Amino acid sequence: MKTIFSGIQPSGIITLGNYLGALKQFVELQQDYRCYFCIVNQHAITVPQEPAQLRQNIRRLAALYLAAGLDPQQVTLFVQSEVPAHAKLGWIMMCTAYVGELERMTQYKDKSQGRGEAIPGGLLVYPPLMTADILLYDTDFVPVGDDQKQHLELTRDLAERFNRRYGPLFQVPEIRIPRSGARIMSLQEPTKKMSKSDPNPGGYIGLLDEPDTIVKKIKRAQTDSDNIIRYDREQKPGISNLLSIYSSLSGKALEQIEQEYSGKGYGSLKSDLAELVVQALAPLQQRYHELIDSQELDQILDQGAARANEAANRKLLEVEQVMGLSRKSF
Repeated sequence: MKTIFSGIQPSGIITLGNYLGALKQFVELQQDYRCYFCIVNQHAITVPQEPAQLRQNIRRLAALYLAAGLDPQQVTLFVQSEVPAHAKLGWIMMCTAYVGELERMTQYKDKSQGRGEAIPGGLLVYPPLMTADILLYDTDFVPVGDDQKQHLELTRDLAERFNRRYGPLFQVPEIRIPRSGARIMSLQEPTKKMSKSDPNPGGYIGLLDEPDTIVKKIKRAQTDSDNIIRYDREQKPGISNLLSIYSSLSGKALEQIEQEYSGKGYGSLKSDLAELVVQALAPLQQRYHELIDSQELDQILDQGAARANEAANRKLLEVEQVMGLSRKSF
């Protein structure tokens, strides 16, 4: 069975875009792959975090992933800081990487702009830790969006560089770009990706939004003035985005939805879509509230950490032995 790894930062809000673009696919992938889903809280501290909020965000993210349909009997869901091998191999990967290639990372350049000398070192060495996250589990595929593709290419480079020096120890992972059609855009600026960091909360739907809030956001979604329901990303980005959401949640093809709403106005589509979203999220929200403060959630994360530690420590020991870091050779 092939292995998939995904690292998820514990941020405060998970959007409908995150669900349709990643989470929903993860639920499908667990049937056919050995899956490791890691809450990468050590990556989160590259910027200052309020401790109580970070702790709550970790629980919230874990509960949402389980509520969305991840089966803890099929996947390994765990918290990064509870598996020390990540930080240990991260240091080794930092020593394998070159400063120049780290400084060329687009996200580093973007996030360090205007900060003068006050640039956290973690922003620079984020990619080697991400590399360690992936390589510890002999990962075959990493599902990522375009914003992380450069980091995955560096991961492949570092794995190959290490293998040339010490032998073929690491599986070189393949980049798995999510299938097209699941890219959900802002409800207010449909040419931009839906994001929790949108300053306009009307631009995104949070998975824990109340039904009334969901209805209001969808009914206020930006469209255009011709009132013709047709999928056209270039000319009609707003209505096309609503159609994409409808298609992703209902399983219906875009062409079928267009036919069903032929001759109907935007109001009709928005009302039906709002009801569809509310119904789709209702069981997820119910399960989330059952989990968030439960011992069950802690037990699942404890079990996940135990399984991840077993696999990660085995790989780390192999690495330390071939490098001469271990006092004993086997």
